[in-house]
Amino acid sequence: MAETITLFGRRTSANVHKPMWALEELGVAYEQIELGGRFGGLDTPEYRAMNPNARIPTLRDGDFVVWESHAIIRYLANKYGAGTLAPADLEARALADQWTDWTATTFQPAWIGVFQALVRTPVAQRDADLIARQTEAANACFAIIDAQLARTAFLAGDTLTYADIAAGVSLFRWYSMEVDRQSFARVQDWHRRLLERPAFVTGVCVPYDDLVGR
Repeated sequence: MAETITLFGRRTSANVHKPMWALEELGVAYEQIELGGRFGGLDTPEYRAMNPNARIPTLRDGDFVVWESHAIIRYLANKYGAGTLAPADLEARALADQWTDWTATTFQPAWIGVFQALVRTPVAQRDADLIARQTEAANACFAIIDAQLARTAFLAGDTLTYADIAAGVSLFRWYSMEVDRQSFARVQDWHRRLLERPAFVTGVCVPYDDLVGR
């Protein structure tokens, strides 16, 4: 009997969307446990034994536990999607790592910053200058993505990799927020093509009404 994969983290977390999408894309069965936010449960001894940061997501695959969303999607891609989500070619994999790391250091702080300042902040407390700065930073990142998509169909080449999962989780929220978006035709086409993937819809397109103003 196969070991059960358990994903710990609330479905409304963008970081949880990454392993959710990866698992759906790979067709790997898993159980998801709602933790964090209004569900709580992160500060229990049992959870801290798995993830000492008391943050989400955490993945347990049999006896193996891994945390940090990008580490999780790399692990899943290499174990269950070698040659597909994880490129077999060393140079292609380096490019996937490049875009995944850039997402962590540069892109996600920008677009998440917009989400935090605009959606999660109560209207009366919103800082228009902060929203404008974060939006400018996010648009600059989308310009970089758009330029790459002029060269390749996906971020690291002509097929979907874990790099697209790391960065692509932004798109549902980016295109549903009332924000001053610049128009990038290739990013919009990338979004359209991802929406055609059931795994993206299931893993990423999760309503976030309960996060508004909180």
